[in-house]
Amino acid sequence: MSHLNYLEKLLEGVGTEWQALGDLVTLRRGRVMSKGFLSENTGIFPVYSSQTANDGMIGSIDTYDFDGEYISWTTDGANAGTIFYRKGKFSITNVCGLMKIIDENLLNYKYLYYWLTTEAKKYVYSGMGNPKLMSHQVEKIAVPIPCPDNPEKSLAIQAEIVRILDAFTAMTAELTAELTAELNLRKKQYNYYRDQLLSFDLSADQAGEGEVEWKTLGDVTKKWYSGGTPKAGNPEFYEYGDIPWLRTQEVKFADIFDTDVKVTPAALQNSSAKWIPENCVIIAISGATAGRSGVNKIPLTTNQHCGCLEIDDKKALYRYVFHWVSFNYENIKALGQGARGDLNSTIIKNFKLPVPYANDPAKSLAEQARIVAILDKFDTLTTSLQEGLPREIELRQKQYEYYRDLLLSFPKSEEAVA
Repeated sequence: MSHLNYLEKLLEGVGTEWQALGDLVTLRRGRVMSKGFLSENTGIFPVYSSQTANDGMIGSIDTYDFDGEYISWTTDGANAGTIFYRKGKFSITNVCGLMKIIDENLLNYKYLYYWLTTEAKKYVYSGMGNPKLMSHQVEKIAVPIPCPDNPEKSLAIQAEIVRILDAFTAMTAELTAELTAELNLRKKQYNYYRDQLLSFDLSADQAGEGEVEWKTLGDVTKKWYSGGTPKAGNPEFYEYGDIPWLRTQEVKFADIFDTDVKVTPAALQNSSAKWIPENCVIIAISGATAGRSGVNKIPLTTNQHCGCLEIDDKKALYRYVFHWVSFNYENIKALGQGARGDLNSTIIKNFKLPVPYANDPAKSLAEQARIVAILDKFDTLTTSLQEGLPREIELRQKQYEYYRDLLLSFPKSEEAVA
């Protein structure tokens, strides 16, 4: 069924009148509320501002400015034009505007909310380089009023549109909650098994009572690699490059199959960057990312803030080492020096590593492989869920937007407000 036929069935042959939003609502602005004001007047009534997280709530105070049903929107900044449905006792800050319907026998709040989510962003403009949607633009937004000559029927049509869109919204929220809960459960399972499998008793080994020997990362490393940064801004080093060049922000406790930046052979010839073989354990050694680890599944180059361990496969499995350093992220990070908390090759290579059955290489590698197989299984499952969650949410959002557009695609007449 086409959207027009669906609307025709919903409207049952009645027409639609387009009215300027400024004729349908009164508009107000929020007030300035500093962090100090919020902390000094803590209470139970929410305060909403411009961000989209947590429905825009930034705190709660002991008083309120508004009580009832409203539509609010963000007036300034990156989120300008974002629409919210508000109900109850609350306040808003000065980067928010508020709409109150003049005649509730003509217009449904949730219907208006859904309509504005499709339209408001179209009216955002740039004011002194800052995105804005102020009242003089909001007033121009055209709103379709179905069956305007029969208010009761009009509200019934609006309510049916709201019912369907509410159902899609609830379904999306429920699915997101289910997937998030599943992801958190798998993470807990992964952390539990990782803790069990990688919790070795150092004191027992030192007393000669254990089946694990504590080596250093340097003991099982065949070669240590560092990198370099080709001179920024030199097109000879970056334009049309096809050599993967890794930066620390791309080291995220996961396998690395590609890099955001590529460099040229000339870049390698004129910098400290060098080729690193695949399946090295890479550890960020500088700044905010220090201690994070990953494994390169392709040969690549890195900047100077990455340290790369090529593991001796006769002594340890690279994935076993990767799981160990990932497990010890906080411990490794705590070894950082200076104001930036930087690490270096000496710190990394001296970090302790438990090697099971170290005196029997075949048995040791077999035990490491057993541990890796379990951890990889949970890691794969967790990663799959983590990557699938935003994709599934995006799919549901597109489905919701599709039906929303079907329900709100009213044909405009020549008299419609521009």
